[in-house]
Amino acid sequence: MTIAVLSTVTTALTVVVGVFVASLAYRGYRRNDSETMRALVVGIVLIAVVPGLATTGLPAVVEVNDAGVLLVALLSHTLGLVAIYRSLD
Repeated sequence: MTIAVLSTVTTALTVVVGVFVASLAYRGYRRNDSETMRALVVGIVLIAVVPGLATTGLPAVVEVNDAGVLLVALLSHTLGLVAIYRSLD
């Protein structure tokens, strides 16, 4: 198995697990109508799902170099951490 294949499989697994965890948190948000749970959902999606989709899908949609993809992933991580911080506040 090459590094590229392993990286793709790991990215896909991260996105799938992220969607699963976010869906559980979303169910909690809907059940309790809790703003903090909504912030947690947003944070999980921004940390686990968006970077994976950006690294695999963004270059296929728009012409972007590796630095642009990395910037999108890092901004997504940062915003996700801010959202999770707000859910804990």
